[in-house]
Amino acid sequence: MSGERIERTRILGVGTATPDHVVTNDDLSVVMETSDEWIQQRTGIRERRHIEADCGATELGHRAALEALAAAGLGIEDIDLILFATLSPDIDWPASAALLSARLGVSRIPALDVRNQCSGFLYALASADALIRAGRARHALVVGGEIHSTGLDLTTRGREVGVIFGDGAGAVVLGPSGDPGRGLLSCHLHAQGKYAEKLWLEAAASRKRPRISRADLEGDDPAAFPRMSGRYVFKHAVTRFPEVIHEALAAHGLGVADLDVLIPHQANLRINQFVAQALEIDDAKVVNNIDRYGNTTAASIPIALCEAIADGRVTEGRLVCLAAFGAGFTWASALFRW
Repeated sequence: MSGERIERTRILGVGTATPDHVVTNDDLSVVMETSDEWIQQRTGIRERRHIEADCGATELGHRAALEALAAAGLGIEDIDLILFATLSPDIDWPASAALLSARLGVSRIPALDVRNQCSGFLYALASADALIRAGRARHALVVGGEIHSTGLDLTTRGREVGVIFGDGAGAVVLGPSGDPGRGLLSCHLHAQGKYAEKLWLEAAASRKRPRISRADLEGDDPAAFPRMSGRYVFKHAVTRFPEVIHEALAAHGLGVADLDVLIPHQANLRINQFVAQALEIDDAKVVNNIDRYGNTTAASIPIALCEAIADGRVTEGRLVCLAAFGAGFTWASALFRW
């Protein structure tokens, strides 16, 4: 632990990892009643990545973490804190962050999971930022990693959810800015748990004995697979996204016209297009890659951020907003002067 209070943090390095196996919409049409046109019209997704072999979220997270550390010019010995955002832990317990720390070969530093689904990466980022600025750490590794493919109902029964999700991981290294004009300006976090049942995975559940039963896997609406009230989620997402983006900008006396890059969570291309229209922001300023990766929940923002840095959209001095909405319901934003 550093003990030094930091005025502002910034992202020092980014990294990603995705499986090699690409699953197209046409591939899914072989195992369920769907089509490329049906999926693209509703989600904007053309393909996603699925694992083919035994692979957990921490394995992808490990690869992304090593890339982020290299980009930051740091070694794992420089990291004081590990936060892992995931809704698909390798095992029920211990935390995936603990498994990741073992893969990285570190001991004694804090490692914890953040279970806020689509908003998880931003919740983890906000937590790391607060701990660094409080002097409880100097450098933090923040990872978002998911393996969805092994938990999806890839049949006609489950197609509303099954066509959306993909596997992947993204990571960032957060540390002192060194420049008061650059870095993370603020994070804004919200939750409204009364809508939990609109987007959730009910089984396995500790409140039941046994935690999972044959009935959870069978029937028209099995509890062992994700459930979503799609229209309800869409309605709330297109309301909360603009709210939390405006909130971040207003906190610094800024408006949408000042924004250079918006990186939203990649849940549905139609949601992101609706939000861009509501904000009256040029589509060129909005980063979308859901067409190639699907929804990778906690990994979607760092994967999109890494691509935006690589292609030159995110460069020094630009005002960048990250925003998410998802299960919980939870929603969040983070505003950076890059």
